[in-house]
Amino acid sequence: MSAERALTAFAGFMVLLSVALTYFVHPGFMWFTVFIGANLFQQSFTGFCPATIVLRKVFGFKTEKELALSGK
Repeated sequence: MSAERALTAFAGFMVLLSVALTYFVHPGFMWFTVFIGANLFQQSFTGFCPATIVLRKVFGFKTEKELALSGK
């Protein structure tokens, strides 16, 4: 799995988690959902997302480009 796909999966999970927390725990968790959406929005323009750095360094995911160049 590439870092880009892992990031998409992680973002989807975080949105679902934040909605569940909002519903079951406290309405204030809606701000967590807003933060995730704002981060995804800025990432679409800048290409920068802190979660990608963590996914690459901690879990060893490679980008689509790196995978294509390695032939895997």
